[in-house]
Amino acid sequence: MPPIDQTVITAWVGAVAATYGRRTGDINYIFVDDEEILRVNRQFLQHDYYTDIITFDNSSSSKFISGDLFISLDTVRTNAEGLGLPYEQELHRVVIHGILHLCGLNDKGPGERELMEAAENRALALLP
Repeated sequence: MPPIDQTVITAWVGAVAATYGRRTGDINYIFVDDEEILRVNRQFLQHDYYTDIITFDNSSSSKFISGDLFISLDTVRTNAEGLGLPYEQELHRVVIHGILHLCGLNDKGPGERELMEAAENRALALLP
């Protein structure tokens, strides 16, 4: 289990979701290693590569967000080191990235990545 304060993260995620007119439902954070994220990526998305997060949206209403966030702690650590950032800061970015996906943001189409990064930065600024 990574060093996170569940109370702080829960309040923060709720505040970020509220900025998109959403409330939080059941959100599962599944912390895995690189091999498990690769297995999940292959099995469910037919992608043969490592990634920091895979988000499965289980929302049944446009008012609530629910889902499963598979987070590779190995990749988070590698990315943090490569960017010269603290591990916890990169972990928070990855968590909120998944939450933003549940709120309806995408990052694969033209210009979407820049919008996602701006949304991540706004959300990170809300973290106490």
